[in-house]
Amino acid sequence: MYEPIRSPSVHTPADEADFPHRSREEELDIQLAGHLAALLAVTDELGLTPAGDRIAEQVARLRGAPPARHAGLSAAAPADLHRRAHALAGRALLVAASRADTTAAILSAERMDAHTAALADPAPSGRLVGAH
Repeated sequence: MYEPIRSPSVHTPADEADFPHRSREEELDIQLAGHLAALLAVTDELGLTPAGDRIAEQVARLRGAPPARHAGLSAAAPADLHRRAHALAGRALLVAASRADTTAAILSAERMDAHTAALADPAPSGRLVGAH
């Protein structure tokens, strides 16, 4: 009644794929390096050089090469930059925790605390104090 299938299904996984596979740890390393690199860009825009240097060390450790440092300015308000940095540090913390990377997790948590403090304590002139 039915004709038998003569070719393999497109839904059957191939035994020998022509593309390289990455392990879960390698994927998490790539994600963590990406979140930290984005945090580095915002940190550099805020002018927080010591914090940026610590983040750059972690990005270099994960990628095996030093990151490009942020050169341009977005003209965003400091409060917006601190909020963005806080969110990026939170994402980095989640990935670092799932990867069991204590060093990156501690750094991310410290950055979250610093940006929270910077948002809570505006300077008398109305400008936000940089998070160190």
